[in-house]
Amino acid sequence: MSAPLLSLKNLGVSFRRDGVTTPAVHSLSLDIQPGETVALVGESGSGKSVSALASLGLLPDNADQRGQISWKGQPVDTADEAHMRSLRGNEIGMIFQEPMTSLNPLHTIETQIGESLRQHQGMSMAAARDRTVALLEQVGIPDPELRLGNHPHELSGGQRQRVMIAMALANQPDLLIADEPTTALDVTIEAQILDLLADLKRESGLSMLFITHDLGVVRQIADRVFVMRDGKLVESGDVTSVFTAPQATYTRDLISAQPDGIRPDAPVQGDPVLDASGLKVHFPIRGGLLRRTKDWIRAVDGVDLTLRQGQTLGIVGESGSGKSTLARAITRLVPSEGQITLDGVAVPNTGATALKSFRRQVQIVFQDPFGALSPRLSVGDIIAEGLMAHDIGTGAEQKQAVAEALQEVGLDPASAGRYPHEFSGGQRQRIAIARALILKPRVILFDEPTSALDMTVQKSLVALLGDLQQRHQLSYIFISHDIALIASISHDMLVMKDGVLVEQGSAETILTKPQQDYTRALITAAKRKS
Repeated sequence: MSAPLLSLKNLGVSFRRDGVTTPAVHSLSLDIQPGETVALVGESGSGKSVSALASLGLLPDNADQRGQISWKGQPVDTADEAHMRSLRGNEIGMIFQEPMTSLNPLHTIETQIGESLRQHQGMSMAAARDRTVALLEQVGIPDPELRLGNHPHELSGGQRQRVMIAMALANQPDLLIADEPTTALDVTIEAQILDLLADLKRESGLSMLFITHDLGVVRQIADRVFVMRDGKLVESGDVTSVFTAPQATYTRDLISAQPDGIRPDAPVQGDPVLDASGLKVHFPIRGGLLRRTKDWIRAVDGVDLTLRQGQTLGIVGESGSGKSTLARAITRLVPSEGQITLDGVAVPNTGATALKSFRRQVQIVFQDPFGALSPRLSVGDIIAEGLMAHDIGTGAEQKQAVAEALQEVGLDPASAGRYPHEFSGGQRQRIAIARALILKPRVILFDEPTSALDMTVQKSLVALLGDLQQRHQLSYIFISHDIALIASISHDMLVMKDGVLVEQGSAETILTKPQQDYTRALITAAKRKS
């Protein structure tokens, strides 16, 4: 057998903070052979991403690293930054978990991908532009030439993730380290990306270290799987053996934590809480010296919906279908046409004062909790923001309300003084839910709230949302690319494509008797992972 591409021997990582050392990885050993895909799975905080960052020499200054790391038989754990930078640019590609924090918000997509091509491949600007268009097309971004001038905030979460994949593949690396690369992708694009990676593996011998919480993806793509918990390796082996005969209780728990089918609840018959009719959000496409409008992106194009008290309305569709824009239109966070009513009362389109009462009643939890939570504020201050904005309670009463909100979402009230970066992804999402919950709203919109979470955390979060809904008679609009998840949590479903509704009805009806080819394609792609 040839020497492994990447070899970790007894890797240990710990972090120093305020005189306290916290271990993150304990004596991890693994090899990745040429042409092999190794999956690293485990809950948030298990040490998966830390191990990957250690392999690339990207740990922060407060990290202590032990053990040996080799690349193609040569030690790299002691290599200087120049050598590691060259290695990262040419031989190892990395797809990071949170594209919004990894992409530069000030630079266009063309600039960010082209910079790597020019630096490492010596390409001209014209050649880099052509290669960038080809890469964007390769990872499934429609109209790639039109997207070259976009900034990251102008793309959907799934589109940003595809840009990250394109950047990682730009220099044709030998090893691709993919940290949750499909979490923000809908099932059809996910299937395309997995097929793309499989093609690259077959045609060029690409090796992969695939970090994911999605065991359905692991089953499809990996040759071997390593299961981590609390920084320790608890099980490893070939994929077939681990899935058919898992040895560790923890592994069995991960496998069983998949969405469990159609929600059994009876249809909700409560009064309508929120109505939307004829919602439209169109964005101009400008060009020329005078930046005149050449065309329009019809992100949302005439959507009607009704949400009842105590109901969960699921919205599913591909990245770029208009789901997130619809959520922002409903909450009046983007300019829109059409009518919205709350309890039968029309909601104005503009005006901070006029919208203040509405926004207290209708809250939103965004896809990326790390980007939605201010890194400069403590968790307690973040959760209390709404109370202060609406002049609710004294300082002591607000502090008590924060403690109760944290407790309600399963977090220790004593953590109010900590900061977002000190929490796992699942914990940050609970903080975001607490922030929405503290105002006692009628409606909460969830925009891909579980996309970056492992299955066990996802399952616990869904259970939490169900409990909160029952306790407070909340109404939810739940947006996801994961049709199996939507089916397990929703009473009714809406299917979106290109800004319009293509199908709607009960979750059971749509899952068992879809009427549209597009819906059937979503369901078929989801079944690939089961």
